Amino acid sequence: MRDELATALKKGSFKIMLLGSGELGREVAIEAMRLGIETVAVDRYENAPAQQISHRAYSGDMKDASFLRGIIEKEKPDAIVPEIEAINLDVLFDLEKEGCFIVPNAKAAHAAMHRKRIRELIAKEAKVPCSRYEYAPTDDPSAVEAACERIGYPCITKAIMSSSGEGSAVVKSKEDIPEALEIAKRGRGSCEEVIIEEMLDFDSEITELAIRHYDGENIVTSFPDPIGQFQIDGDYHSSWQPAELSDAAEKKIFEYSKKVTDALGGIGIFGCELFVKGDDVWFNEVSPRPHDTGLVTIATHPTGFSEGGLHLRAITGLPIPVEIDDGIRRFRRIACGASHVIKAPADGSNPRFRGLQKALSIPGVTIQFFGKPLAHPGRRLGVAFAIDKDGNKARLKAERAAHMIEIATDENDWMGQTITEKHMEEK
Repeated sequence: MRDELATALKKGSFKIMLLGSGELGREVAIEAMRLGIETVAVDRYENAPAQQISHRAYSGDMKDASFLRGIIEKEKPDAIVPEIEAINLDVLFDLEKEGCFIVPNAKAAHAAMHRKRIRELIAKEAKVPCSRYEYAPTDDPSAVEAACERIGYPCITKAIMSSSGEGSAVVKSKEDIPEALEIAKRGRGSCEEVIIEEMLDFDSEITELAIRHYDGENIVTSFPDPIGQFQIDGDYHSSWQPAELSDAAEKKIFEYSKKVTDALGGIGIFGCELFVKGDDVWFNEVSPRPHDTGLVTIATHPTGFSEGGLHLRAITGLPIPVEIDDGIRRFRRIACGASHVIKAPADGSNPRFRGLQKALSIPGVTIQFFGKPLAHPGRRLGVAFAIDKDGNKARLKAERAAHMIEIATDENDWMGQTITEKHMEEK
């Protein structure tokens, strides 16, 4: 447990290095600044969101071993905090063996970035329920077809390494397989295999932010309220806290999240994704870092205790006050709230925003823009937050506010937010 912090940029300051400096890394950097913690932000492009507010920044390919090791040896951070998957994992393992503090640890980063490794950990090491699944090589369509037949149509194919819905497709019949394999190959990650997953019949998809942190000399796991979420094409579109769940489902969410994060080990916040139908729960995936749907905690949690703040407190060994409820360590929110993304409708540079007078006139609404210098269709440029005594009203407020925002770039005049036909059907 830490009881001392020095001033940033001075001798003895606690220094963190963010590997990945998007909107989630920016929240960690903001919380670090509140505590005077020295922050170094790294990303593949210059002026990424967290770089804009950190003490120092580096830009380059984090899969390049010489670049990654070079900046770490130069800065000598007290904690190395991966925020993306595209990192040279061999370097992380080597640095950990040399005594560097990787958050949560190199094993978790290695497992969570690869669908096969994390699924085997969930199903066989943690032994928690998940959808039925098989693997097949992408260069063997007949093997993919045979796996789909065994799992049953409709099913889902996913590139073995991808994120945010990239490389994933719904396969309703064998005729869909060629296109599904092309989608898998177009993703940014590795696609030597696909995982074929059973399409579960579920009511809702939930994010649980499991926090592994020190309580005295022991590592414990604490839980904020589960977060509900809505996705389009596998990517976060809106989230709300608390999610509407039965007591039995909530207990399973906490139990399964603890088992999986215990298997991964280390300290920090983990974004656990689960499916729920009634009292039944299946574990889906986990990110060993803050989760995009967890941005809602900026509105629902006290200042300093958003998911970025909780992650930082775990990293630094600072206390996380909780209540014990039926044996569960629970971190309590202070409001019902919701978030809704603000996405770019087209390519362009130097994004600009208007509609703030209307959006911010809605009681309980705040807007956050991430400061990304480039736009492309569907890129998340900001988020609208809303709080209300009624959680459903908070969701409607956040959506209304987000769709009041118009976006212009140097190449395009003012454009509104796009509501897809799929979105309207699902709503």
